[in-house]
Parts: sequence; C-alpha cells; structure tokens
Amino acid sequence: MSLQLPLDAHMGAATFKVAHLARASTFYGDVLGFTLTHSPGMIHVAPAPGAAPILHLREVPGAVRKPERSIGLYHVAILLSSRAALGNTIQRLMQSGYPVQGASDHLVSEALYLADPDGNGLEIYRDRPRDEWAVDKDGVAMATQPMDIDGVLAAADGTAVAGIDPLATIGHVHLHVRDLATAEKFYVELLGFDVMQRSYPGALFVAAGGYHHHLGLNVWGGKLSPPPNAVGLESFTVVIPGGMEAVAGRLAGSGMTVERADGTVSVRDMDGNTVLLVG
Repeated sequence: MSLQLPLDAHMGAATFKVAHLARASTFYGDVLGFTLTHSPGMIHVAPAPGAAPILHLREVPGAVRKPERSIGLYHVAILLSSRAALGNTIQRLMQSGYPVQGASDHLVSEALYLADPDGNGLEIYRDRPRDEWAVDKDGVAMATQPMDIDGVLAAADGTAVAGIDPLATIGHVHLHVRDLATAEKFYVELLGFDVMQRSYPGALFVAAGGYHHHLGLNVWGGKLSPPPNAVGLESFTVVIPGGMEAVAGRLAGSGMTVERADGTVSVRDMDGNTVLLVG
C-alpha cells in the first residue's frame, strides 16, 4: 500500500540549468515579465517583487542542448490564477514575437507551450474550476484539443504590460522517463502520489489531493540519458505540509539514499532526477 500524500501537498520551485544567464534573463524578465534577482551564477525567478522565486536558473558555461530523444525534462508548468492572466501572457508573447510551440485545451485546463532560449520546456496554463472536471473510468478526464485562442484573448484584462500573473506558481512537472511501471513504483508506491489518469498512450499522470496532475510521466522521449553537461532540469520540489518526515522515512526504508540539508530532504528518482521534499 502506498503512503498517501497529504491533501494539500503541491509542487514548489524548480531549478533549470542554462548556458547563458544574460540570455535567460532577457527571456524570463523582459519577455515573460517575471521579477528577477541574482546571486553568483544564478537567477531567481519570482512572479512579483518580494514574492518567493518559483524557478531558479543555474548557469552551466558551455552547456549543450538536451537531446530531444532523451529522459529528463519534458516541461515545467507555470500555473496562472485565471483565464484573464493566460490571455495577458499570450498578448505579451504576441507583442514580443517570441515563438510558441502549441496551445491546447486539456478539458481541465487551457495551456500554452513554449521553450526558453536553452530549449527547456515550459507550459503556461490556467485551470478550469474543479467542479467542471469530468471523471471517467480511467480517472480525471483529460484530452488534447485546440485552445480557443480568441476566447482566451478576449478574457485578457489589459495588464499584460505589468508582467506575469503575480499569483503564478509551479502547477506541475512533466518528465520523460525510461519506464512507466518503475516510475509508478517510485512516485506512487514510495512518494505517495495517487494515479489520476493512465489512459494516455505511453503516459501516467499522478497527483495529491485530487488535482488533475502534479506530475506527468511519459516514455515518449526514449531511454537515453542526456549528456552530463546538458541544460535541463536540475531539481524540482514537492511541498508536503506535515508529512515530509513520513515520506522521507518510507524512502529511506526502501533502501534509497536520502540526504538532508537546511530542512530539505533530497532523493534521486529511478532516472536520476533530483526531487526535493520540504514540509
């Protein structure tokens, strides 16, 4: 039996590896409108002045692109608080001319897809209210349909120039993994997420508290590891209020190496991704 996560467990900050901080600063600050602060070799990306960062960017000079066919990052998803906020961001991107990769309606959400200048995948999305989510025999019903771009833009409230939604958070993380069964053993049986949807070919979606997904896991990228000096995902955080120690004990009891520093538990998943646990 899995150790179920608390209902209020959710995702925290993620860290990307990038090749050039100046280039990343232009994208995250000028194009998307985040508030940036700097420390040696790092940029910290927050949705508003004084807010906690939701992304950290660590410079790896000479880093190469992550191969498209490799395990690791698929995307980190930035959750906005409203359809208006999503419309504002689309307006901002249109004004900048920055390329996007797609725009989809997933029934539970509306999502825009793009990549930062290093190729790190991003989703920017808004959720529909939970009472509009449908449940089928496989779990929360999700699909990939065209976004109603005109409707989303019509919802914009004209504040795009002010920057990103100040209530933006990390809503979920999506990974390319080698094997879904092994991923399920780690993230469901050991970490304690619930399976929310398994009907997508080659994918599994897991979450806490009935959310549609906090983690997407897929085998679409093959089984190869990216080069050690590739850009990509360095770590992501799972916030487990009141339950971190139980999860850490479960992981250690399974034989996994669990490290602790400054109130954070660190563990590597089945593919070597660093997962940070905080209470």
